Amino acid sequence: MNIRVKRVYEAPSPDDGMRILVDRLWPRGLAREKAHIDLWLKDLAPSTALRKWFDHDPAKWEEFKRRYLLELQQRPDALAHGIEAMGTGAVTLLFAAREERFNDAVALREFILDRGR
Repeated sequence: MNIRVKRVYEAPSPDDGMRILVDRLWPRGLAREKAHIDLWLKDLAPSTALRKWFDHDPAKWEEFKRRYLLELQQRPDALAHGIEAMGTGAVTLLFAAREERFNDAVALREFILDRGR
């Protein structure tokens, strides 16, 4: 799979393929018409409690990924639906956080790619 990760506030690109928002909350200040989102998979986002605990702290990154993976495994139907919806073409997982290296979209991409190996 060709999975990219991008901030939802960045301009869409033809290379994005299917644009999938993977945050639980709609991005602040972004009109739905301007978002160019093909699919919103909020059920694949980390729980509110986990998101607040993590707070994009790089020191908590590995533990966040471990806990997030456990949450995903507890939602097998949502995970299967999300992976199926992505298909086999290019996919861009969209996130709203300012932190571009330590966020749920990066962790989800890593999980999906590891699962496919």
